[in-house]
Amino acid sequence: MTTSTSGADHGTSTFDPSIGARGRQGMAVMLVSGASNQVGAATGALAFPVIGPLGVVAVRQWVAGLLLLAVGRPRLRAFTWAQWWPVLSMAVVFGAMNLTLYSAIDRIGLGLAVTLEFLGPLAVALISSRRWRDLACALAAAGAVAVLMRPQASTDHWGIALALVAASCWAAYILLNRTVGRRFTGIEGSAASAGISAVLFAPVGVLVLVAHPPTPAALVCAVAAGVLCSVIPFLGDLFALRRVPARFFGLFMSVHPVMAALAGLLVLGQTPHWVDWAAILTIVSANAISAAALGRRSGRTRSI
Repeated sequence: MTTSTSGADHGTSTFDPSIGARGRQGMAVMLVSGASNQVGAATGALAFPVIGPLGVVAVRQWVAGLLLLAVGRPRLRAFTWAQWWPVLSMAVVFGAMNLTLYSAIDRIGLGLAVTLEFLGPLAVALISSRRWRDLACALAAAGAVAVLMRPQASTDHWGIALALVAASCWAAYILLNRTVGRRFTGIEGSAASAGISAVLFAPVGVLVLVAHPPTPAALVCAVAAGVLCSVIPFLGDLFALRRVPARFFGLFMSVHPVMAALAGLLVLGQTPHWVDWAAILTIVSANAISAAALGRRSGRTRSI
């Protein structure tokens, strides 16, 4: 999962086919950022047999926190309580989201876990809508989830539950990030949240690594997950949102479950059933249609 940028609206509301050189640069960075995010998650999963999901998440949070604090340089003493409470809340939600997602990946695979996690952003987009098209998207996504959760000999209900908790955390993260985006300039708030989340994981992370000493290879995989899943997507999103329309950015985010399934296949050897592929593509389509409709509505709102 990528850390989101500020809640402010970036770019224009409609996609211009003649997007130009800056737009092409933005799209290239989005492609690299998305691939980095999912390959990073798959790389982190390679360390699960040695330090487990908790150890990987702790190392990832430490790496992300240190690097984002260095980039954002938040002035913590100047924060007011109106700024502190969303920062602290987002730090807790951020850590819980990554821990439940990685635990789900360990049990049900990368593609399915990320697909179920994407129900969080979809719910945020649809919950305030009263349009029949959005209702159809919600019903299609619900049907796809039912297919993904269908009883099988290998069904892991705990893994599915963890992925759905991650989805709820992502929905909360989006709402909190909007608040942080309104109350801070730049990335101070997001960097502070990442740093605090890293501190929260320090005690349990140290205990896990002492109990299960990491091999050099496992440590490299966990550090790589921190860089590939948090730092590169975070900075890449900042770069891309200055060059492509926000609506197009939202549409591109919808393909992440497919990229996750491909990363799971190539890096971890996890092969989804064709029925699972169909369900994943259905959820991706629901996300894409929702993002496109949201972009058009927000564009009309700004033009009034």
